[in-house]
Amino acid sequence: MRVLQVDSGREWRGGQNQVRLLCRELGKDAGIEQVLVTKNGSELARRVSAAGITVQGTSWEIGLDPRAWWHLRRTTAAFRPDIIHVHDSHALTLTATMAMGRTLVATRRVDFHLGRFGAWRRPDRIIAVSGAVKQILTRDGIAADGITVVPDGIDPEEIRRAATPALDIRSQLRIPATAPLAVNAAALVDHKDQRTLVRAAQYARALEPELHWIIAGDGPLRAALTSEIARLELEDHVHLVGYVDRIEALIAEASVFVMSSKTEGLGSVILNALALGRPVVATTAGGIPEILPPDVLVPVEAAEALAQKVVAVLEHPTPLPFPQRFTAHAMAQGVLDVYRALL
Repeated sequence: MRVLQVDSGREWRGGQNQVRLLCRELGKDAGIEQVLVTKNGSELARRVSAAGITVQGTSWEIGLDPRAWWHLRRTTAAFRPDIIHVHDSHALTLTATMAMGRTLVATRRVDFHLGRFGAWRRPDRIIAVSGAVKQILTRDGIAADGITVVPDGIDPEEIRRAATPALDIRSQLRIPATAPLAVNAAALVDHKDQRTLVRAAQYARALEPELHWIIAGDGPLRAALTSEIARLELEDHVHLVGYVDRIEALIAEASVFVMSSKTEGLGSVILNALALGRPVVATTAGGIPEILPPDVLVPVEAAEALAQKVVAVLEHPTPLPFPQRFTAHAMAQGVLDVYRALL
């Protein structure tokens, strides 16, 4: 089976890591030949190449880069794939215009609504990373039998290895060694809703004065969050640390890992926290309830409830077991089942 994987690779987030893990796991099957088309020199290209998978790098400076379209067309003609699997909206839009007659699979990782028109109605099968994503797709007019749910997955042992040596974030930020840490790791964008996280820190100050909050990630809302932290006079307890390369090591130091999203396809970074044995508190956004039990969840945008739940978990920390259905191997097998069903 020949599979052409396509991701624009213009950033490195959870979705790109899922592409890496999928390529790596499928690469263990001698009956599968893979090529990944992505942005030349990107982090995704580097990591997939390091896993021994053939990467065809291309210029992909803007979402709908015509140079990427030409490269995809040439690669498809030369490679003659049985399956073309696209992993982001820009990749789908470019591929859908030149993949006529080819079996096209697209992974949908977000629980945003679709527009009335667009390329998401073209794939032969859509892989939704959660039941919540599938529900949104069917509401927007995609036939249910054209959608298969295959949850994201991680390699727990890889996560645990990446967490050592320790990051020692307390020393770097001059946080007392005994102070509890609430850690959030997500892009600073609207749907991740770190504004609610900051407001939760304000409520939590009265409940647990020693608690420090660490927000790891970059994005367009950094300036607004910085202003909000200053307005609430939380600079000494809420720390915006930017992009952290060794995010596993940071999560490993958390007393509790916190997700404050308004919408969330699945929330695969939560799996990292579970693999590291960290207690988790999160909102009920999107697919998060498909990972976590109700007793660690709070409603979306409920800052006071989030603060209360975080403090309660700090007082009675109970790490949750890692659910084996969310391994990279299980994810790849689910995707492979989709390929085989289509062929």
